Amino acid sequence: MGTIVISGTFVLVVLGFGNPLYWLAAVALLYVYVQYGRGSSSSSSASSPGPAPGPGAAPATYKAYRARRDLQTKWERRYARERGGK
Repeated sequence: MGTIVISGTFVLVVLGFGNPLYWLAAVALLYVYVQYGRGSSSSSSASSPGPAPGPGAAPATYKAYRARRDLQTKWERRYARERGGK
């Protein structure tokens, strides 16, 4: 991926000698690559410790899924008991 971005940036810079707008496109390409592309593949490994997944994210392991599901069930039972539902 990095090779494609570097070669694309080089082409845009060479074309930029005729039209400076291409230089801006090259800078934008490098910015997007540095912000979103470079670290995305190495930070997605399941074995590295990190913050807990967000509310919409799937757990990395079945054990984590079961723990999250059991905790959700516990809170649902508590809510139903306190509110007099079901």
